[in-house]
Amino acid sequence: MFQIKNLTITHRKDLRVILEGFSCVLNDGDKAVIIGEEGNGKSTLMKWIYEPEQIEDYCEAEGERIINGERLGYLPQELGETDRAKSVYEFFLEEERFLERTPGELAKMAGSFHLPPEFYYMDQKMGTLSGGEKVKAQMMRLLLAEPTVLLLDEPSNDIDLETLEWLEDLICGWPHIVLFISHDETLIERTANMVIHLEQIKRKTKPRYTVARVPYIQYKKERENQFEKQAQQAANDRREKKKRDEKYQRIYQSVEHAQNVISRQDPSGGRLLKKKMHAVKSMEHRFAREDEDMTERPEAETSIFFKLGNADSAVPAGKTILEYSLDRLYAPQSPEQSATVDRGRLLSRDIFLRVRGPEKICIIGTNGAGKTTLLRKIAEELLVRTDLRAEYMPQNYEDLLNLGVTPVEYLAKTGDRSEYSRIRTYLGALKYTADEMDHPIAELSGGQKAKVFLLKMSMSGANVLILDEPTRNFSPLSGPVIRRMLREFPGAIISVSHDRKYISEVCDQTYLLTEKGLELFSRPSD
Repeated sequence: MFQIKNLTITHRKDLRVILEGFSCVLNDGDKAVIIGEEGNGKSTLMKWIYEPEQIEDYCEAEGERIINGERLGYLPQELGETDRAKSVYEFFLEEERFLERTPGELAKMAGSFHLPPEFYYMDQKMGTLSGGEKVKAQMMRLLLAEPTVLLLDEPSNDIDLETLEWLEDLICGWPHIVLFISHDETLIERTANMVIHLEQIKRKTKPRYTVARVPYIQYKKERENQFEKQAQQAANDRREKKKRDEKYQRIYQSVEHAQNVISRQDPSGGRLLKKKMHAVKSMEHRFAREDEDMTERPEAETSIFFKLGNADSAVPAGKTILEYSLDRLYAPQSPEQSATVDRGRLLSRDIFLRVRGPEKICIIGTNGAGKTTLLRKIAEELLVRTDLRAEYMPQNYEDLLNLGVTPVEYLAKTGDRSEYSRIRTYLGALKYTADEMDHPIAELSGGQKAKVFLLKMSMSGANVLILDEPTRNFSPLSGPVIRRMLREFPGAIISVSHDRKYISEVCDQTYLLTEKGLELFSRPSD
């Protein structure tokens, strides 16, 4: 068991309270998911639970953390720069229990992650692995340490479909505590038996949290029902209040009129009317006290409001967007290889992809199969086309974002005041606060960075989107909005994703990248 008591976290830069008076107890068997919109402090809470010192640079925290002898194992959302520079073998050597495991035990673990046993001993730098391979390596080292509590920040990011299923089994079968953050709604629905919901209401000025010991789907249903009942009761209360106030006004005006017209020759009647007016005003005070207990209208953190593309983004159904052929697909060279090797490892051959009209295409495959490498090559071809307006969203946002500028500065083209005002309006629709608009992009969450790309694509008038894991950093609450936005985009989308809801709800065709090329893939069910 571990416990958090009365935790308050405040952002140092803008003094915004992102969590207030938070308390929670987790016991063996709890599989708790932390949900909330982008920038609400989910990763910050996770870091504080693991090691409070990790947030000291940007947040102040007051509260108590009671571990009770538990061994915490933490999977961060991003691999640190120091670990990125290590070889895979050096990375595993950092865990002292690694050398205590037998070759058979290591091979069994590697097999469960769909990796060869020699993966542990690779000289390849951690930073050059695919996104999914990085997550797998971190999870494997974490499990070698034999923790009792798993703290997992986006464990589902970038891992292939087979490993996602393995992760679901791991979480469901873990005998102790699992606390995780994920944007994969299918994973959450299948694993979480407890929900911790972090919100920022009243235009992101007031934090609110909910701890519910129910599965995620049940939590959503109960929350919707509760909000509906509260909204109905609030509406009923206000209707009754309106009737009561109208009746009160009639009584008040009647007494006031009688006071105004009563003759001075009737002092007795005047005294009676004065007492009556006193009673009427006492009634007003009583009503005011009753109104304080009136059912409040339910307030929830609102979803983003945004439309991607317009009529100019549409492409004719018969237009050929892409006919792409590639004889050989090789892995990118590492810095160590570049001086001695012409090209990296062969990943696939005889690749062909045709996209017509406003098709929505998704490429899937095992981690390390070359999906991101292929998508990057497709982007290089499409971005220089003059008959199309293409935009590219990479898996690693830092490849294209200037982290030292604000979102407004990054998106501005002319720099005039009207453009800045328009961009700030758009960012507001994406639930940025005024302060967040003025933060450097480096200080924003992954989801907030992804929103910058979405806005850039929309403002550019693009009719072809090339997206590498487009939903990976959006909360399960924003996910349905993002999927609908992409589904309704009037242009073409070529994407890589492991998000099962994205694949089923957005994509017209799904292709599996193998060593033999692209194969049409039957859509996986939720």
